[in-house]
Parts: sequence; C-alpha cells; structure tokens
Amino acid sequence: MKKKIIGLILWSSLAAGILAGCGNKDNVGEGSSFADGSSMSGSGAAVGSSAADNTAGGNNNPSGNGKVYYLSFKPEVDPIWQNLAAQYTQETGVEVKVVTAANGTYEQTLMSEIANTDAPTLFQINGPIGYLNWQEYCADLSGTNLYSWLLDKSLAVTGENGGVYGIPYVVEGYGIIYNNAIMEKYFALEGAQAVSMDEINNFASLKAVVEDMQARKDELGIQGVFASTSLNPGDDWRWQTHLANLPVYYEFQEKGISDTNNLEFTYSDYYKNIFDLYLNNSCTAPGLLGSRSVDDSMAEFALGQAAMVQNGNWAWSQISDVPGNTVQESDVKFLPIYTGVPGEEGQGLCTGTENFFAINSQASAEDQAASIAFIEWVFSSETGKNAVTNELGFIAPFNTFAEDEKPADPLAKEVIRYMEDPAKTSVAWIFTTFPSQRFKDDFGAALLEYAAGSRSWDDVKNTVIERWAAEKNAVEAQ
Repeated sequence: MKKKIIGLILWSSLAAGILAGCGNKDNVGEGSSFADGSSMSGSGAAVGSSAADNTAGGNNNPSGNGKVYYLSFKPEVDPIWQNLAAQYTQETGVEVKVVTAANGTYEQTLMSEIANTDAPTLFQINGPIGYLNWQEYCADLSGTNLYSWLLDKSLAVTGENGGVYGIPYVVEGYGIIYNNAIMEKYFALEGAQAVSMDEINNFASLKAVVEDMQARKDELGIQGVFASTSLNPGDDWRWQTHLANLPVYYEFQEKGISDTNNLEFTYSDYYKNIFDLYLNNSCTAPGLLGSRSVDDSMAEFALGQAAMVQNGNWAWSQISDVPGNTVQESDVKFLPIYTGVPGEEGQGLCTGTENFFAINSQASAEDQAASIAFIEWVFSSETGKNAVTNELGFIAPFNTFAEDEKPADPLAKEVIRYMEDPAKTSVAWIFTTFPSQRFKDDFGAALLEYAAGSRSWDDVKNTVIERWAAEKNAVEAQ
C-alpha cells in the first residue's frame, strides 16, 4: 500500500483563527503538546524582534540580493530562531529578521504586518483553513527542495489547482504504547495467542492477545494489560478526543467529506470495541475510573504494572521521569489503535501537525527566493538540523535527516518508523473538526457513566450525535 495520509489534514477554525498547539487542553487534552511545545495563549506585543547584521560573505541565495523576514509564533523558542538567523547571515551575508508574536497574538500580528511595505516573507498557517484565510499571500512551493524532501507529501497543504501552499515542519503521532519486555515474556508462555508483535495487526488479534494476557496477569507480573482508562474530568482527552478521532476519520473517509454538521457516528461500534477492551483489561476496575488521571495511567506503565497505554510521542518524559521507572528505553514501542475496521492491517499511527510554513507571494521574487533558501538551510545544513533536533526538539518530516540527526527518544523514533513504512497508512487528525470543548466534555461525561454501568452505549452514541449537531448548527446559524 502506498504510504500516504488519506485526504487533507483537517483543521478547526478558532474564533480568531489563532494557531494553537496540541498542548492546548481545549484542543486535545492535558499532557499533550507538539514536539515544539506549541501553544498560543495570553496576549501582548510582538517580542524577540531583531535583524541579523548583513555582513560580508558568501551568499547561497539564488537571486543574490533578497532578504528574509520570518514572523514566528512561539516566544519560548525565539532565542533559537534569532541564533539561527545570525548564523545564516554570518555564513551567507543574507539579512534575516525574526519577529516573534507574543502569545495569543499571531493572527493579529500577521494581519498587521502583512499590510506593511516591509511585510513578512516567511510565515505560518494552521492547515487548509489557515490557507483559505491567507491564500492570496501563499506562494506555490511545489518546486522547492523543501517540498521534495517531505517524507509524506500528503501532509502538505494543497490548493484546488494542485499547487503546494503550506509545508509542515514538525509532526507528532499517537497510538498504543507497549512495553516490549512484557510482550516478549507473554509470547514465551505456553499457549500464547501470538508469538510476536508482527502477528498483532488488527483488532481481532489484539483482543485475543490482550484477553489472554489479562487472564494470566499474575504470571506476567502485571496488574492489568492496559494502564487505567483515566476518566477523571479533564483527564479524559485520550478518549473523547484522541480515540474519538478514529471513528470520525473513517466516517469522513467513507463519505468523502472534510466536515459535517450532522455526524452519524456510523463507526461507533468500532470505537466501543477498543474502549471496552481498555475498560475490561486494565489496572483499575471500570467503576473506579472517574478518579484516575493521565499521570496515574502513565505511572502504571512506567512502573511495569501495565503492558500497554494509549498516548502520543510527547509522553516519553511522562514515562522516563517517573521515580522508580522500570521500563527500558529500548522496550518502549508503538502499536496502531486497532478497532476492527475492515482493512486496518495497513493502518499506521494517528499522525498530524498544525505547523506549516508559507512564503509571501506578494514579496519580491528575490525575497521569496531568499526566504526559501533560508528555511531549506535550516532543514538541511548541519547547523540547522542540530538546532531543529536538539534545541527546538522537532520530529522533522524531511528525508534530509540521517538516523543520528533525528530525535533520540524512543517514541519519536517510532513515529518516524511508521511514517517511513510504505505498507502503513497514517490516520489523519480529524479531531480538530470537533465542535467545541463542551462537546468533548459531554462525550467524556457520557463515557464515564457508561464505564460505571449507569448508561448504555446507545445513550453514549446519541449524546455524540445530538451534541455534535446542536453545536455545529448553532455556530452556522450565527
């Protein structure tokens, strides 16, 4: 199967269209953040504005006399970008100015700056919806090296004419994290339902292994196969957002749509498959899950009390930093979230991003060329790649990074491994189309009642359908 992400990565339009990272609890949930820790909140003026001196020296800008103005959006990494700009200027003689908008002001700052004579030549959009807002300022990047270097070109933002107008520069992924040492111990047991992880490639095989492991948990020295399904309000984002991404993704894919005012939740039974498997084969009885947090869950995994836990690559520190951690780095692996959907043997991790570079099409040809050259230097030179990996902490989606230039933590490595596997199809992040945090909170509350046995699955399904429609249609009516 050709490696790709089916369809566009879909994005919700926030009230002010502000770029928001996964670390924003309203978008995804507590404990979740992009590799760069992106988030937009608060307010204030632009910070970290400086121009690198235009010193004498060589110039790798093909136009020879352009300059770069990069409008960035994360104050915490402004010093890193300032340093990169200075190093590039010293190496090439090309002037690079980096201005970083204060928290929560990126869209407003871009709107103000783009109208100036000295407008940004390099800026960021938050996916297809961001492109719709800024398309008259987005140059076609299909002929750039940066685009050719993408490991998965379907991640790029494209227009109806086939042009490429936004290029992702950092990605994340989530799935089922497992402790390979515990799995190997199980595979060695007589009568094990599989002999290796290679045999677990769909829900049926996962269910058979999990239920057998749960029945033999004492032999394995674990309290449950899965870490606790945290349903404490505020800690339920892994289920009402991340897990819910899968049935919505498959419904959108089947219907050939990118959003809807009336979700039918046709894949709800597949969601129920995996959610029930989590509930019934974990460290904590279903009726007690309302008091469990994500931290509790990650600690159970880190201490070897559970063999599996659903989370993303950002969770490595939540594993490695737990006092008394018993899990070896080499044993931390990812498995896709299988739900029973036909053909899921080729499914990969849920992979996405909200960070896309765009080049100002209204800038001079020389400035456009200079801006492209600068950003390509960042993701291809030894100096740039070192900063990307070791200072910015990105999982960069480009083939310019050798094995020893990629993030060192095991979960980041796993995300890259799945992205590079031509037999796996990544699941796009659809959760950004969810109506609101209130919708997700209502979904989470319904899941808690279902886990406690006080609500039927049909009730949960109806809650999702009704709340989705009510909120989507209310927004449209405004």
